[in-house]
Amino acid sequence: MEAGEILLRKGLLDARQLELSRKTQHDGTRLDQAAVKMGFLTEEEALKALGEAVHLNFVDLAEAEVDLALLKTFPLKFIHRERLFPICQENGTLTVATSDPFNLYPLDELSAATGLTIRPVLASRVEIDKLIKAHLGVGSETVDGLMAQAEQSAIELLDEIETDGSELSEMAQEPSVVRLVNEILLEAIETRASDVHIESQQHGLDIRYRIDGVLHAQSVPPELSRFRAAIISRLKIMARMNIAERRLPQDGRIQLKVSGREVDVRVSVIPMIHGEGIVLRLLDKGGMEFKLGKLGMEDDLYRQYRELIRLPHGIILVTGPTGSGKSTTLYSSLLEIRSPETKIITTEDPVEYQLAGINQIQVHPKIGLTFGNSLRSILRHDPDIILIGEIRDLETAEHAIQASLTGHLVFSTLHTNDAAGAYTRLVDMGVEPFLVSSTVEAVMAQRLVRTLCPACKEPYRAEPDQLPKDFPFDALDNGAAMARPVGCRACRGVGYRGRLGLFELLITTEEIRQLAHDRASTWSIAKAAETQGMRTLRQDGWTKVLNGRTSVEEVLRVTKGKAN
Repeated sequence: MEAGEILLRKGLLDARQLELSRKTQHDGTRLDQAAVKMGFLTEEEALKALGEAVHLNFVDLAEAEVDLALLKTFPLKFIHRERLFPICQENGTLTVATSDPFNLYPLDELSAATGLTIRPVLASRVEIDKLIKAHLGVGSETVDGLMAQAEQSAIELLDEIETDGSELSEMAQEPSVVRLVNEILLEAIETRASDVHIESQQHGLDIRYRIDGVLHAQSVPPELSRFRAAIISRLKIMARMNIAERRLPQDGRIQLKVSGREVDVRVSVIPMIHGEGIVLRLLDKGGMEFKLGKLGMEDDLYRQYRELIRLPHGIILVTGPTGSGKSTTLYSSLLEIRSPETKIITTEDPVEYQLAGINQIQVHPKIGLTFGNSLRSILRHDPDIILIGEIRDLETAEHAIQASLTGHLVFSTLHTNDAAGAYTRLVDMGVEPFLVSSTVEAVMAQRLVRTLCPACKEPYRAEPDQLPKDFPFDALDNGAAMARPVGCRACRGVGYRGRLGLFELLITTEEIRQLAHDRASTWSIAKAAETQGMRTLRQDGWTKVLNGRTSVEEVLRVTKGKAN
């Protein structure tokens, strides 16, 4: 059960306060924390109620007897990273205070590290922080102790490190800094994060991981802030950037091997008010699987799309915002139709994953190798199928259309909100409508939603007033199996694990061709497609909700309903 529902049932929040708390939730903040921050209840009241619901006792650390001798053998990284504090140990059972009743995964890690049975109890975060500051201090010995206890790193750099011999460069090479940066990267990879955000704020460093499309704040010991310059410099050195340049944005790349798996890290550094901010995009080559049948397409749409990608010529577009899975769909499509009899060439910016049996070109706009220029050369290489990373301008669009008219099947992406918008976007770029209507065979719009954790999702029957107006209510009467997130150790208390796609496939029928030819509006094209049976992103989302694969909240998060 979600924290807000527990507090509502206990009478600690009313419906209005619950709604206000949800509106102020952000960056992975728990709802009870948001409610405490707004003054609706105290942290102690919230933790007692949540603890009762998940069968954990609440302890007042100001009054409790704490065995400080346990700190000598307790792994300090669990104190600083997870805010766990040892209370007492008896008969092989270690009692540990935590302020998070839903994130029990670190307790499993702690049990494995100590060999003890862990008994968690709930305590105020403020009181836990007081104990940490009182008994561990904020000096360098705390960080050095934390780093000294870090396990031997499983990270191996595939490129040689180059330094300029400066004081900052030498500081960035200190073993404690190297281990700390490696631990940040390892934690991100272990939690399946796609991005790591390291942000310089007035109070110090903030670190957030984007997991399954949602940012989650990580605990950062306050004393690590004085290592901020060294951490940022270490990452800049690893990405072969100029560490002395702090006024201009820089981009770089780190190639790692983690536990035998190759991981490509794209690094972006931008100067902010309080220092440089870094975003790391993690591309886990060993962890990716490009299989069209596993993306989440419904059976009927999957059959239609498989036929489309086997057409002899034409253009197939995949649309959606950044991070909606377009590249994954296109790579999976190419691998589905790859064969020794077919030559496939791609031009991408950047090449995210290297695919066996497919010829890939990395564009370099700075030296003149643009999508448009590379396409001219590609056509001389006798391809059957071409993938263009993105149609960004008229030149690229014209080359794509020319390639399709000369007998090639062309795949590409566009940034539009829905499938129907692709036709009008191409016309807005300057492409003649008759060329758009005669070459575009289909447009697939997509989004990604989080999948409910199979280990803890809870079946339930929603009341009609709890659902959006466009929800297919008749399906509820036929016994549809809806489910909602709960949170367990397997999903780290989030209630979701992994993602799947929502898809909207618009096939260019004769009616759609005529509308595109006549410069019809996006709304007219979408309306005609729906009349012919197209399932919208929202409708595909409701199908997955009714199958118990995702939640109503996830569909509402990534799709837009129709205005009444």
